[in-house]
Amino acid sequence: MKLNLGCGSQKVSGYVNVDKFGDPDVKADLEEFPWPWPDNGAEEVILNHVLEHLGRTTDIYFGIIQELYRVCRPGAKVRIAVPHPRHNDFISDPTHVRAITTEGLALFSKAKNREIRERGCADSPLAEYLNVDFNLLNHEFIIDEFWMEKFKGLRVSEQELEEQFFHAIRSYNNVVKEIRIVLEAVK
Repeated sequence: MKLNLGCGSQKVSGYVNVDKFGDPDVKADLEEFPWPWPDNGAEEVILNHVLEHLGRTTDIYFGIIQELYRVCRPGAKVRIAVPHPRHNDFISDPTHVRAITTEGLALFSKAKNREIRERGCADSPLAEYLNVDFNLLNHEFIIDEFWMEKFKGLRVSEQELEEQFFHAIRSYNNVVKEIRIVLEAVK
């Protein structure tokens, strides 16, 4: 089974399209537990501009992560797209209740939790607390068009360009428009 959670009007063929509103294949509130799918039943999950709308409280957010893990089979891919929390697309929408970052999602990896502990860092070992395990396979920053145009004409090496973008991302708002992340359920 493939799940398209929080699909809105964006149904995807071959997936069970799920939403609280509208006319999805399955009407479900993702903030109510348990979800109506069996353990280890999903081979792939899409959360396209959904996760930032869920989990106003930490307990609800953690419940969502635990349910996501429960329904994923070993090796299941979870494809997430969210607005960058420092972009106006995130800031301007009053229904956005949670900033989602690659660093925050990495805390749901037991391997990352071990690394954090070994380095003596203070980050919360959320994978261990919640008994979940998602490896962050890939992430991609979609750069805002303004910044793409700004850097387009620069005649610099790829490494220098990456350094310029890294500096801009850490220094300014509205540089990264969207973050796309792929997680893998480790079971």
